[in-house]
Amino acid sequence: MSHEPVRRATVSFLGGGAEDLDQMAKDVRDGLLSVPKDLSPWPKYFYDERGSRLFEEITTLPEYYQTRTELSILEEKAPKIVARTRCRKLVELGSGSASKTRTLLDAMIAFGGEDPVRYVPLDVSESALIGSAERLLAEYPALEISGFVGDFELSLERLLAHSRRVDESGRLVVFLGGTIGNFTSERRQEFLGTLRAGLKKGDYVLVGVDLIKDLRVLEAAYDDAAGVTATFNKNLLNVINRKLGGEFDPELFVHRTAYNEKASRIEMWLDSKVEQEVLVAALDLAVTFSSGEGMRTEISIKFTPESVDNSFQEAGLQLLGLYTDDKNLFGLALGEPA
Repeated sequence: MSHEPVRRATVSFLGGGAEDLDQMAKDVRDGLLSVPKDLSPWPKYFYDERGSRLFEEITTLPEYYQTRTELSILEEKAPKIVARTRCRKLVELGSGSASKTRTLLDAMIAFGGEDPVRYVPLDVSESALIGSAERLLAEYPALEISGFVGDFELSLERLLAHSRRVDESGRLVVFLGGTIGNFTSERRQEFLGTLRAGLKKGDYVLVGVDLIKDLRVLEAAYDDAAGVTATFNKNLLNVINRKLGGEFDPELFVHRTAYNEKASRIEMWLDSKVEQEVLVAALDLAVTFSSGEGMRTEISIKFTPESVDNSFQEAGLQLLGLYTDDKNLFGLALGEPA
């Protein structure tokens, strides 16, 4: 199944993008029955329509440095990255609105060459892909866009195989936003290993990584003064209520952020204000919470240059450079198959 919403663009279904309530039910059951309760392995469940809007608002907050800092690095370093890789195809995992993509596209177009620039975005949302394709083609009429609807974990192998089959030129595969930090160490290595297996000589990867920094800066980014992150966190309960027949009352939980120094990660929690029992109809489950009991909802691992290098090496990737801002808040790790 494919659509052609705009000229020189296609959006196709790759698999893994459609809503799978059975899988969600399994994931949420596993999380609610774990000790401690832990929904953090599945951050994608935050992003219903409201959750996506709230996250977009978070990225504009003064405390949330990640988005603007990563963009500033791209604005400064994209020409150097493109000149080094010489790629004419940009593959983006979890592309969303493609708000940062223009920096790399501008650099690819400016770098020249007779071959056209091709953009291959992957996202779970068909509407997001169509919308971004329309906006990009209005700015770049000669751009070729082959968008795919799918999950960047479940669909990664197929995406890389397809984009290699369509065009044998080298690809720059980008995974921005620091999303790699939302994976546990084990899942991160599995993801990077799958990514490495789908690459060939002449391909490159560019991964956004949030760096270890002053604890006050880190914690503020996940517990803003306006309370938007708290609302975003509690909205996960609304998603479970709507999709799985849960009876969570978000007002009976409080948002909490903590830094786990041993694991080098920020953790978001929802702590129960009272002793309570919550029914989740689709799971045929009654979940009990003691007063003050916490449920982990998200992790965000923070990196050092050494831990980035180690992660790449373990996956069979060679780190070519780590581009950072002048305050070393955030980094873009460029690598190639070792």
